[in-house]
Amino acid sequence: MNETALKKLAKPLIVIATLIWGSTFFIMKDTLDDVDLMFLLAFRFSLAAAILALVFWKRWRVMDLRYLWQGGVLGVLLFAAYAVQNYGLTDTTPGKNAFFTAVYCVIVPFLYWAVDRLRPSRWNVLAALLCVAGIGFVSWDGGLSLTGGDLLTLLSGFIYACHIVAVSKFSQGRDIFILTILQFAATALCCWTGTLFTHGVPVDGLPQRAWWVLLYLAVAATALALLFQNVGQKYTDPSSAALLLSLEAPFGVAFSVLFGSENPAPLMYLGFLLIFLAVVCSETQFKFLRKPVKA
Repeated sequence: MNETALKKLAKPLIVIATLIWGSTFFIMKDTLDDVDLMFLLAFRFSLAAAILALVFWKRWRVMDLRYLWQGGVLGVLLFAAYAVQNYGLTDTTPGKNAFFTAVYCVIVPFLYWAVDRLRPSRWNVLAALLCVAGIGFVSWDGGLSLTGGDLLTLLSGFIYACHIVAVSKFSQGRDIFILTILQFAATALCCWTGTLFTHGVPVDGLPQRAWWVLLYLAVAATALALLFQNVGQKYTDPSSAALLLSLEAPFGVAFSVLFGSENPAPLMYLGFLLIFLAVVCSETQFKFLRKPVKA
């Protein structure tokens, strides 16, 4: 696929990725009862790296040391974000885990400003405030109730923001497919190292359902969705990409509600609306609401 086609598909690919990820929150919540987190992530990223390495084997000729260290940095950041987020999931609901992770949409414009001196516009700031308000309404339960899992999830949101900015910087002028494969391999290596401390390798086997979930996470939620994210980010500015990626949160709650994992409070729906408005604000700057100036 050529560069022109990838540029046109960039934002739709990011949205598709968020839809896939949204489906994983309620699945992960139950699966972590049967599978050690480190083993789950190690299996997920190892299989995804192997699949993409075989599919894109002709691209390996561009490989150099710069790809190795950049892929390594991205892999470590992704490992940290996933590990912290999923440990947080053990002490919060799938919906709150999805929404608190979306804090990265607030952080990215300002983090990118610090890294690349690209100042966020007033629309970026407004979109960030709308997103913060949405996250606040989701956490409201007669008071601002934050568990240890919620705090871990917020921390994962910051690490995801660092990862998003790093992908935007490292993908410039690079083969995004090779960079993604190396990122997955580095993440898998971190996870296998983690299993040494958690003793998480299932020597006695796993339930059949757990293996199906592992395959779904590896193929759909990792090989496809994370590749879609990286390709989409390469051709999308970081602020827009972060807000589109935050759609993972409403998708996560929607799947959780549809499959009976939780019952959202009325204020949570207001949170959905504010997140949606944040995306619209970032993408359109509400130009469709303003009358055109007559010549």
